[in-house]
Amino acid sequence: MFYWHAQIAEANLFPHLGRTAAIILMCMLVAACASRPVSGALEINSTPAEGAKVHDILVVTTRQRDAEPDTYFNGERSETVNFADVSISVPPAHKPGMIEWPRSLPGDPSKDFVARSAAYIDTRQDFRAQLNKRLSERPASDREAVLFIHGYNTLFAEGLYRFTQFVHDRDGQAVPVLFTWASRGQVQDYLYDLNSAAIARDALEETLLLLADSNARRISILAHSMGNWLLMETIRQMSESNRQKIGRKLEIAVLAAPDIDIDLFKSSLRKFGNPDKPFVIVISKDDRALRLSRALAGGVERVGAYSNDQELAALGAVVIDVTDLESNDAANHSKFAELAEFGPEIQQAVVSGGLSNTSSVTGPTNLGDDLSTFVGATAQTAVSLPIRIITAPITAVTGGY
Repeated sequence: MFYWHAQIAEANLFPHLGRTAAIILMCMLVAACASRPVSGALEINSTPAEGAKVHDILVVTTRQRDAEPDTYFNGERSETVNFADVSISVPPAHKPGMIEWPRSLPGDPSKDFVARSAAYIDTRQDFRAQLNKRLSERPASDREAVLFIHGYNTLFAEGLYRFTQFVHDRDGQAVPVLFTWASRGQVQDYLYDLNSAAIARDALEETLLLLADSNARRISILAHSMGNWLLMETIRQMSESNRQKIGRKLEIAVLAAPDIDIDLFKSSLRKFGNPDKPFVIVISKDDRALRLSRALAGGVERVGAYSNDQELAALGAVVIDVTDLESNDAANHSKFAELAEFGPEIQQAVVSGGLSNTSSVTGPTNLGDDLSTFVGATAQTAVSLPIRIITAPITAVTGGY
């Protein structure tokens, strides 16, 4: 049986919050009252479905193994790092940016995301062997690993299915690796999640080094929400030699809706210096989840909703402002999911230098009012979205501004 979980909470869960923050919290809790996959979400369905596409996801996690059938991992912290291999099928009528959750398990592969297989991987050595095997099955030019680090309030299945959606919509050849830390998937457990992310730093560093030592020619990183705090703190704690080892293979690092104190983030960027491959930061100034995080943090702005995007660009980041992009979630916190299908184009533009701070111009220069012209010239693909891309020292603006 598949167990669904509903979150209902009173404002007195956070009596120290102001009225505005309490209202935001209640709105998020109401939004979270939809069914969520607490346990049993990976019940296997092997029924054939024409047009469905299966994605094989390697998993590294600091979560505990769960004894409930078809669950694999819960939100509690493990003293050891665990590994798994999961295959998820995406239905033929999938809509980009969406997750077609099954109404009942094991789901209908012609309409829903469904699990095709799932198994633990016993050792780090077995995980490394499976990673290198999948990389070797690709042409040398396509031997890329893409790592996803999810955010706060995320159940295991939610992080897995969101990453599957991103991998599918991105439509690339990279080997997908999910790093999932011990989030309980409860809005009221913000501090537990933050401490879980801190505990996961060593495991993430080991995972990044494992990818750097693998047969991958390139590594891409996508982090979301609090996962960005974990990523940045992990990079900060690394030795310079380890940072350089990862940097030699790192192609792009995308920080989506970063739940990071803006002052802490600016301090980290200054420490790292102006990188050859800039961080790509996806921000949305109407992000309700980050509004709550800001209230919990004493009113300090969060990077993912920062009001001065040009300041971030001046520190060496490429900023993608998606404030005007319509969101599929009530909190406006997962807009990055709708960018997945344009991921290869944006990545190519960044890597080629088209979106990096390589110009000798000393201030933002308007590149034009049509992003499709700019990205299309780089990647031969038309893009039309209500987003802005701000870099130092160039600015590209789509229609919609």
